[in-house]
Amino acid sequence: MPGTPSPSTSAGPPLIAAALPPQAFTELQAKVIDTQQKVKLADIQIEQLSKTKKHAHLTDTEVMMLVDETRMYEGVGRMFILQSKGVIHNQLLEKQRIAEEKIKELEQKKSYLERSVKEAEDNIREMLMARRAQ
Repeated sequence: MPGTPSPSTSAGPPLIAAALPPQAFTELQAKVIDTQQKVKLADIQIEQLSKTKKHAHLTDTEVMMLVDETRMYEGVGRMFILQSKGVIHNQLLEKQRIAEEKIKELEQKKSYLERSVKEAEDNIREMLMARRAQ
């Protein structure tokens, strides 16, 4: 009948995917899923580091408003050590710098992973198109 789709077009990609070499298709699918999970993990880590950086910045802003003679203590394990304002300030700046470096590294890694996902998805599409052409 002219109005009904042919059996090959109504089946769609699942049947075509099943007809592909199962190992290659499964490997690409697993790679895409794994890489997408890594991208999500990188996003979570970036968000966490951004919070750490912001917290250190806000703490440093408050510390710098205090007079130089203010007694400040650094928490080390279960004890507190008396530190000068300058030492605390430098530690907070270092914490911000380290967080910023890690964020940059993670963003580069995330960019690479996103490209990898796109390439794997393109490969899957090519495999499906090649199978349809046969």
